[in-house]
Amino acid sequence: MKYSLKEMAEQLKARLIANGSAAQATVNGVASLESAGATDLIFVEDGKHLASALGSKAEAVIAGEFAAEAAGKPLLIHAQPRLAFARAAALLTEAPAAQLGVHPTAVVHPNAKIGLGVSVGPHSVVGDAVTIGARTRIGPNCSIAARVVIGSNCVLESNVSIYAGTKVGDRVHIHSGTVLGSDGFGFVRDAASGRYEKFPQIGRLEIGHDVEIGANCTIDRGALDATVIADGVKLDNLIHIGHNVRIGENVVIAAQTGISGSSVIERDAIIAGQVGIADHVTIGEGVILGAQCGVPSGKVIRGKGVVFWGTPARPIKGYLKELAVLARMAKKQH
Repeated sequence: MKYSLKEMAEQLKARLIANGSAAQATVNGVASLESAGATDLIFVEDGKHLASALGSKAEAVIAGEFAAEAAGKPLLIHAQPRLAFARAAALLTEAPAAQLGVHPTAVVHPNAKIGLGVSVGPHSVVGDAVTIGARTRIGPNCSIAARVVIGSNCVLESNVSIYAGTKVGDRVHIHSGTVLGSDGFGFVRDAASGRYEKFPQIGRLEIGHDVEIGANCTIDRGALDATVIADGVKLDNLIHIGHNVRIGENVVIAAQTGISGSSVIERDAIIAGQVGIADHVTIGEGVILGAQCGVPSGKVIRGKGVVFWGTPARPIKGYLKELAVLARMAKKQH
């Protein structure tokens, strides 16, 4: 895709500073300062790298108000340069060409409802009473079981499996190898025999709009009710979410995190990598859990914008003081 700088500024709601005909110069890509070419956009978030940006080969620079008086290149001034750059990248990046319709090797149940502009890739299977919204792309080797509902403008990469009854909203991107709606890990022990018998896993999984789910994630259906992933949630690769978990809007979770059954993550929380959350935990709105935190069963953690760390997780300031005390004690012993 190509945009003139004037068009790009309008799309980004940025203020364009350019001399004469420079406003009509076109860009067709984004790049780093080091790799930028003559038709690329770059960005800087502070004055530290502004001189390098202005001296680069890029056609134009997205920057904050701090750059408004700079000279040497066209500037797109925006309050959030990184966000504007991300939006520019989305505008300039063409989606991979998809063959519309059903590939000859795919199997689609006659009762499935397929919207306009949908593509179903090679060797994928779409089950009974499935609904797929307009312009959704199903990649190769996907398995979509009965009564699944998938919204419009979604992308399922290769080898995605969705169990029966799962509901997926609009503009959801699901990466390869992910499994949605699988049975939760719920068993009841027979005291007489010592054996475990499966507790019913007959609930459902509901995924909201504008969600991204990384590669090789697993999200279990509810045991009797629902597992819920709200609008705007972003999940990294290799995340497991247990049954009956509820994740609020705009939560971000990094790789290798595990969330046990019936826990609640409230809106705008940030969960770093390799965090372990036990069952029936509540993580409050806006809480930040640092890498490798551990949260015990039934714990309630609140503090919007507060960073928690350690096992059991506690505010990082207190945790660092504890570490300092331990370090002094160890030093005295030597």
